[in-house]
Amino acid sequence: MSVIIRKSLLELVFNGAFMKRWNDKLRPMELVEVDKQAHKMLVAWVLFVINSRGMDVARRRALGESIIEGGLFDYLYRLVITDIKPPVFYRIKENRSDYQRLTQWVVSELRPRLQPLGQDFLDRMDRYLMEPEERGLARRILHASHLYASWSEFKLLKSINTIDHELEEIEQSFIDRLQDLTDIEGVSDLLTDKSTVLGRFARMCGRLRFQKRWSQTPRVPETSVLGHMFIVAAYSWFFSMEVGACRARRQNNFFSGLVHDLPELLTRDIISPVKQSAPEIAELIRQYELAELERVVLEPLRNGGYEDVAQRMEYFLGLEVGSEFDATIVRDGEVQAVTSEELAELDQDTLDPKDGELLKMCDRLAAFIEAHTALKNGISSDQLHQALYRIRNGYKGMSTVAGVQINALLADFD
Repeated sequence: MSVIIRKSLLELVFNGAFMKRWNDKLRPMELVEVDKQAHKMLVAWVLFVINSRGMDVARRRALGESIIEGGLFDYLYRLVITDIKPPVFYRIKENRSDYQRLTQWVVSELRPRLQPLGQDFLDRMDRYLMEPEERGLARRILHASHLYASWSEFKLLKSINTIDHELEEIEQSFIDRLQDLTDIEGVSDLLTDKSTVLGRFARMCGRLRFQKRWSQTPRVPETSVLGHMFIVAAYSWFFSMEVGACRARRQNNFFSGLVHDLPELLTRDIISPVKQSAPEIAELIRQYELAELERVVLEPLRNGGYEDVAQRMEYFLGLEVGSEFDATIVRDGEVQAVTSEELAELDQDTLDPKDGELLKMCDRLAAFIEAHTALKNGISSDQLHQALYRIRNGYKGMSTVAGVQINALLADFD
């Protein structure tokens, strides 16, 4: 069965922007599921890179795929059960039959919207979700990343919930469970995240939840740069499935989506009209981003013993070729820019391919759905209407982009 991505799946992925977290606590800002999942998967990517050192290529690819799909399965699951308080959910997990009954219901809720992804995907999701044990390196990396991302949120609201009787127990639970996972390289650094290179980088990534997109335009829901990166990553994975991308290309597309706006840690979310106002302005912003990215992120990682993390980030961000939206391969140890048409012919794991045009399409689709959803929720503004028009017009007359039937997909939103 061929995979065809539909509107319902794209909207399902976006629904995490509505899902409030810690909604029984006093919060300094709204904490939402999609932001937490983005932070979790950024941390999981770093742990994946450093824990796959020394693995052969086949094992590394298999681990990367298990981490990405496991993360997506976890996210889809939590979209359905998000209102169950964590201690209650953990009690349910302790009873295998209760957990499996709950999971069967969750899968039945998800299945209609995930059907276009094919039976193989649904079967893998069933197997993953029906087994509650955190076994195997991929699941343990995801579990450690989940704990760290949730603990990071907890620390944001700890100081304003001092009368809450649960605080000490909640924090100690995070620390104890992370300490149980310190045999995974990098987890010890997460526990002391103020004093280690890896820990500081993980904390820095979490700050992207503070940066709201479309900051001058009222929207419901609001979205952050952090959550947007996860949405683009998920779209990139699903569209990579649709075009039949090889294993390396699928993973590279997901991780590229996950980090593509990371430089905005350093510049904030500069709106497109400003970036596009003049070529010299766009170039000035780009040069500033690169200089700050090198100073604040890449250089500390290299100096701290994480050269491989820095190198992969450079590749995903397209620093060697000029843009994250350029398609690339690695041939004879050198990064080369290629066209989308050439990439389709070079779709081989050994060439480490990465899409550019497909990633850009996913970035625009995420913005399109943000604007479309806000309008549907009654928030009307010229900026939102202009965004929809600009994105539609950009694909006018282009039935296919990077192998995806883009006009048919956009027509679903009419």
